[in-house]
Amino acid sequence: MTRKTAQTAATKAAHAANSDATNRAGGIAFVGTGPGDPELLTVRALRMIEDADVLITEGPEHLDLVARVRGTVDPVDPGAGPEIVDGGFGEDGQPLTHAARAKVVVKQAKRGLRVVRLLSGDPFLYASGPEEAQAVAKAGLAFEVVPGVSSVAAVPAYAGIPLTTKDHREVAVVTCGDRVDWSRYSHAPTLVLLSAVGQIGDIAKDLIAAGRSPETPVAMTSVGTTTQQQTVTSTLARIAADARTVRIAPPAITVVGKVVDLRATLSWFETKPLFGWRVLVPRTKEQSASLSNRLRHYGGVPEEVPTISVEPPRNPQQMDKAVRGLVEGRYEWIAFTSVNAVKAVREKFEEYGLDARAFSGLKIAAVGEKTAQAIAAWGLRADLVPSGEQSAAGLLEDWPEYDEQLDPINRVFLPRADIATENLVAGLIDLGWECDDVTAYRTVRAAPPPAPTRDAIKTGKFDAVVFTSSSTVRNLVGIAGKPHPSTVIAVIGPATAKTAEEHGLRVDVMAPKPDVDVLVEALADFGASRRQAMVEAGETVTKPSDRKASGRRRKAE
Repeated sequence: MTRKTAQTAATKAAHAANSDATNRAGGIAFVGTGPGDPELLTVRALRMIEDADVLITEGPEHLDLVARVRGTVDPVDPGAGPEIVDGGFGEDGQPLTHAARAKVVVKQAKRGLRVVRLLSGDPFLYASGPEEAQAVAKAGLAFEVVPGVSSVAAVPAYAGIPLTTKDHREVAVVTCGDRVDWSRYSHAPTLVLLSAVGQIGDIAKDLIAAGRSPETPVAMTSVGTTTQQQTVTSTLARIAADARTVRIAPPAITVVGKVVDLRATLSWFETKPLFGWRVLVPRTKEQSASLSNRLRHYGGVPEEVPTISVEPPRNPQQMDKAVRGLVEGRYEWIAFTSVNAVKAVREKFEEYGLDARAFSGLKIAAVGEKTAQAIAAWGLRADLVPSGEQSAAGLLEDWPEYDEQLDPINRVFLPRADIATENLVAGLIDLGWECDDVTAYRTVRAAPPPAPTRDAIKTGKFDAVVFTSSSTVRNLVGIAGKPHPSTVIAVIGPATAKTAEEHGLRVDVMAPKPDVDVLVEALADFGASRRQAMVEAGETVTKPSDRKASGRRRKAE
């Protein structure tokens, strides 16, 4: 058999394996996970990870990725999530060879489960995907490939460097090694170098010797597309020294050519107002997702530290009685003052086998838009949301007086936390209403965070902390101590600011209205102004944690 005939036979065998996928026991999907930012996963990749029975990882970063997509992963108990198989390292902790990885992949593919092999970047571009796919095809098993965003293009884009323009349309990608003939690339307008960090000095000398100008612009970006991204711009003559000065380390992508000059105007990622800021989010676990996502949008790195635990009331009888009264038509209004209150009532409804139909004829009030959204997710619509301040005071401003001609019932069901203030109840009574102020849930102080987190809070390793209520201030200080003076303090409103000041903290940022999205925007504005001031002063842009104050900040006397 000739070589060409053998190749044709192998190709037909591979195609046959895939076309007959539904009739074979086993198979695998090679899924590209992109260059580092989980948000760059393709929709197809996301679905494959969500549906997988077995996930074969390439490195530790994939565990974090899977945890973000699927939730907590327990490799010991596959029943709690997908089974995790390490495809990057052996039992001895040493990196697996391509052949050893292929054996792991084939073994898993034969199990007849939904197996996904995760590969950084794109499976078929500077990755071991081709060799592993060939091994799967040779075993007569089906496979598919889900392309991923490659670091070759993504990292320069995140550094603000376009690889092509109308004036520069040729790109050469080179994996650096011992036997590269650099004279072949002396005239290529743009070079993208992979694995060049340790050899950049010798590479630069060879390119200059091959005819490149010593002043050719060079940019080296490490840990691209993540909030740890760092870029150094230089020239061929100075890149080795400059990269050492800022301690650039692998993985890194290096771009050589005039396109690097465009970074001065096109850098968009590293110039985000909160880029790389480590932000403490002291909230309940359930409430932190929206806030954390907004922080990521501005380049922040949120770290959620639960300070409040939401628990059922100690005595459920009061809540049980109120829900029965709601079903029996005892109330004219129900007023929700938090998302947690909506959740508590909904859980009680599910316990009784009730649904939203029980609200028929009942008027619903929500303290703000977030609470109204939680009500809408239940299939209901709030009849009253404050037109002004989203608070109990704002709710009272718009609440109608009781009118015995218009309101057949004068009673309000108010499911709230055990620590809620009396202002709302007193205001409703003044308007002529009777209130059943019912404890729907309790807020208790959470357990202290791990020692490294407590140390980071006290020593200024967090750049900012966002307080969304007075209780988060009290509880954080109680379980972890006061934030360091260098940490930027952001609060959601005047009441929270007052509590922070009472605990000896200086408030740097206060949201113009009590909304978590507005709070994050205010913090981002603060970060942008701070950055602009440093740029205008000709200073190196630093984070708050890079500068430590000499003493603790106190409320101004």
